Amino acid sequence: MHYKRILLKLSGEALMGEKQYGIDANRLNEYAEEIKQVVDKGIEVAIVIGGGNIFRGLTGAATGMDRVQGDHMGMLATVINGLALQSALEMCGVQTRLQSAIKINEVAEPFIRRRAMRHLEKGRVVIFGGGTGNPYFTTDSAAVLRAIEIEADVILKGTRVDGIYTADPEKDKNATKFDSISFQDVLTKGLKVMDTTAFTLSQENELPIVVFDMNKKGNLLKIVDGQTIGTTVNI
Repeated sequence: MHYKRILLKLSGEALMGEKQYGIDANRLNEYAEEIKQVVDKGIEVAIVIGGGNIFRGLTGAATGMDRVQGDHMGMLATVINGLALQSALEMCGVQTRLQSAIKINEVAEPFIRRRAMRHLEKGRVVIFGGGTGNPYFTTDSAAVLRAIEIEADVILKGTRVDGIYTADPEKDKNATKFDSISFQDVLTKGLKVMDTTAFTLSQENELPIVVFDMNKKGNLLKIVDGQTIGTTVNI
């Protein structure tokens, strides 16, 4: 396999599937099966999920809600999604641990770096919930931070688009896709990969990012097998 330890970043919206809100059980089970295929190959897998399918702090702030309160609600939403994915994975026979940056001892372990790495070494999938545990930071930032802490080889950002384009392919039919691109070129061209904080952190730590279509069956396994899928952002 091309990678030994990966961090998979999923958006909360990805779990909605065909729904307008919440969690689509079919999509959840599809993701669990994709992840199981990778685990069965001996790859160590950590996951960070967003919470936008349930609540987004920025949306709450836009309606007059206190931003810090809104962000804490968003963090709790990521824990809900983490519990859902944990359940789906365990139904597939994959051993899983959910760790939260916010202490919710009844449903999740607290995030402890050494414990997380030990779980990974034992072949367990580790889901990181609660973002970074701090308001004003996105789950993209949480994904990069956790990936660096656990010494992941790569961040795999699963989206509904098959890579990074010169423009939004859903709006511009003339947009062209990059197979690979440097961190500097992403900044120069003003392309949207992650929020600035997350992207800069990844660049400073020379942690590559692969943006790919998570909804196409087999893509995740192909990436860890070394095939060129999606777009790779690297030094």
